[in-house]
Amino acid sequence: MVDGSANEKTVLTLSHWPKSGTPRELKADTSAEIAFKYLDSSQFHIPVDLVTNNHFDQDGLVSVFALTEPDMANHYRALLIDVASAGDFGVFQTREAARINFAVSSLADPETSPLSSHVFTLPYPEMAAELYIRLLELMPRLIAEPNNFKSLWETEDARLISSERLVETGAVTLEEQPELDFAVVRVPESLSSDRVHRFTSSQNSACHPLAIYNRTPRTRILLIQGQRIEFQYRYEGWVQLASRRPAPRVDLSILTDELNSEEKSGGLWKFDGVAEITPRLYLADARESSIPADLIREKVVRHLRSSPPAWDPYD
Repeated sequence: MVDGSANEKTVLTLSHWPKSGTPRELKADTSAEIAFKYLDSSQFHIPVDLVTNNHFDQDGLVSVFALTEPDMANHYRALLIDVASAGDFGVFQTREAARINFAVSSLADPETSPLSSHVFTLPYPEMAAELYIRLLELMPRLIAEPNNFKSLWETEDARLISSERLVETGAVTLEEQPELDFAVVRVPESLSSDRVHRFTSSQNSACHPLAIYNRTPRTRILLIQGQRIEFQYRYEGWVQLASRRPAPRVDLSILTDELNSEEKSGGLWKFDGVAEITPRLYLADARESSIPADLIREKVVRHLRSSPPAWDPYD
């Protein structure tokens, strides 16, 4: 099992998922890196014919590809690990990795995929299996010649470049509090939202999340766009990282009650819960909050400082 949790037939798990039981010597930030470390470590090799995953995304695809096509995967190891990082964490070293990540997202998105629409009507396990079958076949060409797949990545790449310029020019600002593993991102109120991808799912965002995540390692992010305010825990806090330990997630349910007691917009503050992969604290059923943004920031900071840890992914 790569990049997922063990099932009843699993004999070895190679995954950064919570409590995965992956051998300590093989642990790494991405499951793709774990898969490559397994290939390098003959003492962990086992006589098994099958590799699987319980979901489809970039890190899972690279991990399966590494174990099923090890020679080619090793040749492109650095690029493939970068693709997995872009997919899972929104952090990348090379433009090629970001573009391959976008291409995979486009192929897995029913609104943009050139694959048969029938694939996306299947139950999720069968759909994921079809995506693996079809994309594993494409991977050698995709990683060797990503420019041949420009139609799959060029639109989102342009959106990322535009967002990167906003950050570089200071139109979008990042203010960090390293001791809290916290960053405040302020986005101009006039910016409209575009359709972008995180993992292989689409969302609307005024500033591409990869432009933000690639600029700050902070895993607790407060996004402020006028009176549109949202707090996010990044994916790094859900999995077992080997290179560092993000600040543990705290439960913000109490904060939602506090905010709802003061909210006058007609909306309702909600928190997804610490066990979600990228949980949000957000206002539903209203476009803007009536509570001043800086006051919400103060409340978030207070809860991050004082609340006990509520999530521990580590073995």
